[in-house]
Amino acid sequence: MVVHILGKAVKGKYLINIGLAKTFYGIGTETATQICSKLGFYPGMRMHQLTEQQTMAVTKELSEMTIDSKLLSQVRANIKMKREIGSYTGLRHSMGLPVRGQRTKTNAKTARKLNRIDRKM
Repeated sequence: MVVHILGKAVKGKYLINIGLAKTFYGIGTETATQICSKLGFYPGMRMHQLTEQQTMAVTKELSEMTIDSKLLSQVRANIKMKREIGSYTGLRHSMGLPVRGQRTKTNAKTARKLNRIDRKM
């Protein structure tokens, strides 16, 4: 069974906090747990056990947050702004190197992959 929240399908077998964290960009397990406790859900409750009113309450909470495409565009805009003003982190982004002081002699492969593109299309 699938539950639809904000136009996205969440598998019904997931726990509520895990389902929200896996489905929406910008929501981790900690934020999802806070949403569940705010709405008064039992921690072991599954997505398919939500009633229509509870689903609407979750939708209302998520619509007030900056998630998914809004958050992605905000991250891209911040990276673009840093590149334009010529800050150190902007230069590191444009060169595809680690941004936050990591070493580059070894272990920079992940940063090269992530900074080559504009952070999740």
